[in-house]
Amino acid sequence: MASLVTGIIDDAQKLIRQEIELARREISQEWDKAKTAAVSFAVGFLVALLSGVMLCLMFVYLLHELGDLRLWLSYLIVGGVLGVIGGGLFLLGKSRADEINVIPPQTAETLKENAQWIQNQT
Repeated sequence: MASLVTGIIDDAQKLIRQEIELARREISQEWDKAKTAAVSFAVGFLVALLSGVMLCLMFVYLLHELGDLRLWLSYLIVGGVLGVIGGGLFLLGKSRADEINVIPPQTAETLKENAQWIQNQT
């Protein structure tokens, strides 16, 4: 009887260690996804900002001079185009962030299975 209980305890300890290792690996993978999403957000923001600062004035005055448009209308056109580009980059970062799982799915599933197994053993 004692060897049976000892065996069950040893199996449970081994199972818990394996679960912890699985959780560590999954959390590491999710952290990598979070870093990728953060980089996408940052790059999208910087590209939109730099595009706005560096090219905005050039395109505004190009439209003003070549298109014979009023200056305010040239600013409106250029600002709208830059807003669309920045919005697209933001949505790309958001879609990558949506792929991140806060609770590691594999670990959660195996924990449920292990809990049922332990209940069946007692």
